[in-house]
Amino acid sequence: MPTSDTYGQGVQIAALTDAPNQQVLAQNLATGLVPRSVMRFSSASARNSTLASPVAGMVAFLTTEKLLTVFDGTAWVVVAAGTSAWTTIPLASGYSHDGNSNGTAQYRVVNLFGELTVMLQGGLNLTYPGSPGTIANGGIITNTALPSAARPGSLRTVSAACSAVTSSSLSLKIDAQPDGHLKVIGTSSTTSSDRVTPPWVSLNGLFYSL
Repeated sequence: MPTSDTYGQGVQIAALTDAPNQQVLAQNLATGLVPRSVMRFSSASARNSTLASPVAGMVAFLTTEKLLTVFDGTAWVVVAAGTSAWTTIPLASGYSHDGNSNGTAQYRVVNLFGELTVMLQGGLNLTYPGSPGTIANGGIITNTALPSAARPGSLRTVSAACSAVTSSSLSLKIDAQPDGHLKVIGTSSTTSSDRVTPPWVSLNGLFYSL
């Protein structure tokens, strides 16, 4: 009669008194070891269709998304993300890169405390066309929407440092919209009594969850 392994993992080990059966022996080992190894699937949907009834502790790597996931007993959660290159944000007219020498405005998707998150870096130069002047493009800095992998499920608002020049505030808000566009919030008209028209805003150190 088969016995369990000495590590308490439920792997069935054939006894010497059992009838010889190589197929059962191999199947017992595969059934016991594979669910306890790092399984590999092309995507989350492939993982979910194969592992219809996962158990807590199962680990699976998704090759397309480059994510290491673990089933916590309730849901699959991300425990690590693979390499994600910085991608330059496509800017709308009225905005340019390297505001205050902070570098090119870029984003990448990272794993932060088990949650996929967009990380931002760089700086933006802002302009206020018109008379009276208001921020270009209504504050929308992106020329084209970010890809679906970088779009939040709902609106995400983060605080960003800005120049004190022609501004009574040292920070603005950046809205990451579900449609994939990024928007600067909090500026005023150039004729406003409480003028907030900074020439640059920094994206360094900003994150928004997906």
